[in-house]
Amino acid sequence: MSFLRTDFNDSVIIHPPGFYIIGLQTLPYISVYIIFLAFVYVVTVLFNSLVIYVIVFNHCLHTPKFVAVGNLAVIDVILSTSIISNMIKLFLMKDNFVPFNMCFVQMYGYYTFVTLESYALAILAYDRLIAICFPLHQNSINTLQSMSYIIGLIWCFSLGVSAFSIGILTQLSFCNSLNVFSYFCDYSAMFRIACNDYTVQWTVGTSVTFLILVVPFTLICLSYVSILVTVFRMKSLDRRVKALATCIEHIILVAVFYIPLITIFNIAYYLQLIDEDLSLLSLSLASFTPPCINPMVYSLKTKEIRNRRQLALVRKAKIGTGQHKKRPWKVVTTK
Repeated sequence: MSFLRTDFNDSVIIHPPGFYIIGLQTLPYISVYIIFLAFVYVVTVLFNSLVIYVIVFNHCLHTPKFVAVGNLAVIDVILSTSIISNMIKLFLMKDNFVPFNMCFVQMYGYYTFVTLESYALAILAYDRLIAICFPLHQNSINTLQSMSYIIGLIWCFSLGVSAFSIGILTQLSFCNSLNVFSYFCDYSAMFRIACNDYTVQWTVGTSVTFLILVVPFTLICLSYVSILVTVFRMKSLDRRVKALATCIEHIILVAVFYIPLITIFNIAYYLQLIDEDLSLLSLSLASFTPPCINPMVYSLKTKEIRNRRQLALVRKAKIGTGQHKKRPWKVVTTK
């Protein structure tokens, strides 16, 4: 196999034509798992598309909260599409070769939208913080315009951070091995097969992981500390219950996203208590399950979306009944 050579600051960087994804290959019944992921992907796309549809076409839901929910739904669809479709091709079609440029495009898509997913949950925590802690000023602080600015800023930040971290990864030479032990072109798996010093890439990767997971999770925890302080200051038990009830769906999303990722990451990479293939399997489940669960939680738990969805179904039923009962108009002539 030939290698492409690229000059960079008077040194030679060796870029191969592509890489071979070899993670999960030794697990039994891996094809069954990939079929399950295909089912998860279909459910993810359908339910998130439903949430997006309900929010876009109901003007009553054009509020800061539901702009943030719609943003999360868009992220979920793109995140799942960026990886699951490639895994289906890789395992079911037995084609584990990924071209060099496509490998980095895949990596960029995954890390950009994982970052966006993490910060989208922090944005929803901010929305709950303003609604519960500053109810009298909610409409002036958390406006549609300010929420749009926050979401736009997070998108710019995520796109920029991923571009920087992956850009410096292309400065490595890959001449020792072309086998990437993961289920996609993973950042850490890639720099480990480089044949030159990857200290900078390791440092950047660790820092970006901190930015992706620790920073937004800390912001969410601080938000809920403030919310709990405010709630327990309320004199009415009924008001306390109602305030906490508005946070249930968000708490479920946070638990589903962060707890598996943080737990598996610590067990697999620091404690090293489970097999590498099993850790990859667990990590893939932790990555693909939240986008599937998120729209279900908001569809079933959020009163506004549930009511709007039911109202749309009732209207369709009435329209169908009305068309069935239609009678032709009679023309009455008078002399």
